[in-house]
Amino acid sequence: MINIWNKLTTGYNHKLYICIVKAASNYYRFIMKKVYILVLSLALGLMSFTITHSSVSKSITWKTDAVEVGKIPQGIPKKIQFEFKNTGKKAVLITAVKPACGCTAAEYTKTPVAPGKSGFVKAIFNAAAPGPFTKSVTVTTSADATPMVLKFAGVVIPKK
Repeated sequence: MINIWNKLTTGYNHKLYICIVKAASNYYRFIMKKVYILVLSLALGLMSFTITHSSVSKSITWKTDAVEVGKIPQGIPKKIQFEFKNTGKKAVLITAVKPACGCTAAEYTKTPVAPGKSGFVKAIFNAAAPGPFTKSVTVTTSADATPMVLKFAGVVIPKK
């Protein structure tokens, strides 16, 4: 064994020795990159599981997220109220309410809602154009990072 090693490390075979060392070094780097990517993927996967798991436990329970208002007369604003209850352990604040279009305005509970108490989001739809409609209001709260989309639909009956 020593005899082979001496032949590899001396004279003409010295270049072969350098090639073997470089190949081994490159192989080591290749393996280490794979290990690094594996560890990083595992860590990110566990973090995303934790984030997803924590967002599943909602602290707001909506009475309904969709309302069918039926037939409404043209030109008369319609108020649609969505109610929620704070089922968590901390007070919840509605941070933003955004109607999907200019034909809808919104009112909502502006004070923090204590645990066990209820709040509301009221959509006021201006029934200007006759025909069927489907509208939405997006609600963001301090309880969830994901906004809640509340929907309502119906038909505007033209004036006679």
